Amino acid sequence: MNKGLDGSLKRFAERRLSEPYPYLIVDGRYEKVRLEGVIQTQAVLVAIGTNWEGRRQVLGVDLAHRESTSSWKEFLSALKSRGLHGVEFVVSDDHAGLRRAVSELLGKAAWQRCYVHFLRNARDYLQRKADDDCMQELRWLYDRRNLKEATADLQAWLKRWEKRNPKLTDWVEANIGETRTFYRLPRQHHKHMKSTSRLERLNEEIKCRTRVVSIFPNPASCLRLARHCVPRSTRRGSKTIAT
Repeated sequence: MNKGLDGSLKRFAERRLSEPYPYLIVDGRYEKVRLEGVIQTQAVLVAIGTNWEGRRQVLGVDLAHRESTSSWKEFLSALKSRGLHGVEFVVSDDHAGLRRAVSELLGKAAWQRCYVHFLRNARDYLQRKADDDCMQELRWLYDRRNLKEATADLQAWLKRWEKRNPKLTDWVEANIGETRTFYRLPRQHHKHMKSTSRLERLNEEIKCRTRVVSIFPNPASCLRLARHCVPRSTRRGSKTIAT
């Protein structure tokens, strides 16, 4: 049964990417795998592309020892060798190795830092952990129609909270620009391209399956299940963005 499944998944993993994918979302998660009798964590690297018709497709799922610059470069290089081209916009978290790999291999693409990850990181600088109003107002900034509105409201937010949470406001002011690249895109694309949420749903699906296994006996079994979690609709391409 595994041999038959492996053949199908191998064809999926090695298929040619003939059309351009202007939008790319990349992320990774970790699973426990037994290697030579020792339990280690392995990174599951995933990429989702959206074509000019607005159809989303999982382009690649692979395994690496960790999320490093070299592992992300190898992953992206494999996608390019299969034909990945036309990438204009990349969404990811702020992982340093991933950013360097994107910069080197997809240097012409604009980079968007996932605003959801950004808001999670922002809580580390919040002096009063129960200060929900401050964080809620910061989240609302991403609902503005354009960059001009978002900038005006950001200044108002900074002024309102700088005395109460100076560490947070200083950090946000210095880093929030990386999360607002999506304003370059058509307004109808903002919802889907300001975060990695589309990929997070796939990661949750993988997590639901791998949680049952807990520890994989080898890397091949981990990769087999991770790839098998890819919905068939996103292997063929499902409509996600209005063009």
